[in-house]
Amino acid sequence: MLILVWIAGGASRADVMGQVVVRAGGWAIMIATILAGPRPVFSSIRPVLFILIAAIALPLVQLIPLPPSWWQALPGRDILLVPGQPLVWRPLTMTPGATRNALASLVVPTVMVILLAQANERTYRSMPTMLTVMIGAAMLLGLLQFSGAGFNSPLMNDTPGVVSSIFANRNHFALFLAIGCLLAPVWAFGDRGALRWRGPLAVGLVLLFILTILATGSRSGMLLGAVALLLSFMLIGQSLRRQLRNAPRWVFPALVTAAGLIVLGVIALSFVADRADAISRLIALDSSEDMRVRARPTVLAMIALYLPFGSGFGGFDPVFRIHEAFSLLKPTYFNEAHNDFLGIALDGGIPGIVALFAACLWWAVASGRVWRLPIDEIVRYGRLGSAIIFLVLVASLTDYPARTPTIMVVLVIAATWLARAQTMKTQAALPA
Repeated sequence: MLILVWIAGGASRADVMGQVVVRAGGWAIMIATILAGPRPVFSSIRPVLFILIAAIALPLVQLIPLPPSWWQALPGRDILLVPGQPLVWRPLTMTPGATRNALASLVVPTVMVILLAQANERTYRSMPTMLTVMIGAAMLLGLLQFSGAGFNSPLMNDTPGVVSSIFANRNHFALFLAIGCLLAPVWAFGDRGALRWRGPLAVGLVLLFILTILATGSRSGMLLGAVALLLSFMLIGQSLRRQLRNAPRWVFPALVTAAGLIVLGVIALSFVADRADAISRLIALDSSEDMRVRARPTVLAMIALYLPFGSGFGGFDPVFRIHEAFSLLKPTYFNEAHNDFLGIALDGGIPGIVALFAACLWWAVASGRVWRLPIDEIVRYGRLGSAIIFLVLVASLTDYPARTPTIMVVLVIAATWLARAQTMKTQAALPA
């Protein structure tokens, strides 16, 4: 499944060939694992299962046909009335085809939840290594693009000349690399002899991830990379202290300071050498020209108009065109709200907002518990999952990363790590 989404899961558009490959492959894997795999055990990942069920139920309900008098009473549906044409039953969504596509896309997280429910402890221990390799391979492809080699995937709508690796969007690639900055240190301390070879390798990987983020030109990626570095110190601080327990006290702060100076030095050298496109774009940024900022009032007005049930999942593009002001017109189109919290509020209305709030509340409560637990392998991965979800939430303030199959899979893995840590440690604390 990881190989499948690495190859073809980097785009969110419905009309790219990668969606066909990922969804067909996902269905094949699901059928094979149900018929030939072990019986799935959902007891330790129930919160993830409930969130997935809610995500499937929302677009499914929106596709139920309604009598003409019902859908006409919904706000914003007057544009669907055609003079002289008979009234027919219509679903709640304004864009049935787009909502069916949104529902079909959920086969990817569904397959991943089933696979993780079937997985044994050996598989869970190998997941950080597999994800680190996956992100490292994407980084190498991105560096190949940055070197001038022409690579454009036939499976997605990537932009020629942009460093986006396996993704169609450089911001999503930058998020992927920022997740790598979290994974590499935790992967290093998954081995008792972390400081022998895994530690230096992880430091090298993190430096390359940061340099590649700068090369993407993603401004949000710079913020995500900085946040990931801070979180990585929080993730491995206790483990690093334990590894250095026999060393003098000054060694730990010296290592942390040296690591920070190395990162800052590498960033400075990249900028001086004119290789940090993200910094250059940030300096040249004019917020008044940013389409995200200019379109925000229109998006907020659309949310207010289509409450309480929303306009329908997956249909932002055609619905936005209905309300798009002449001042926003340009040769390219505004494909998403570029703030997935607002996008879900528009698509799903109050039910979508409630589901999103419930998922975020579970993440906050579970994270609070896991970060207070004594550190061990399960807790370390639980904290890692919490940090990865936090990065995706931050990235979703300006983009829509969780709509791509690759990030969907990573998000499911992260949520599963967090749910397992919370559930297993809570059960262990109960009296026999």
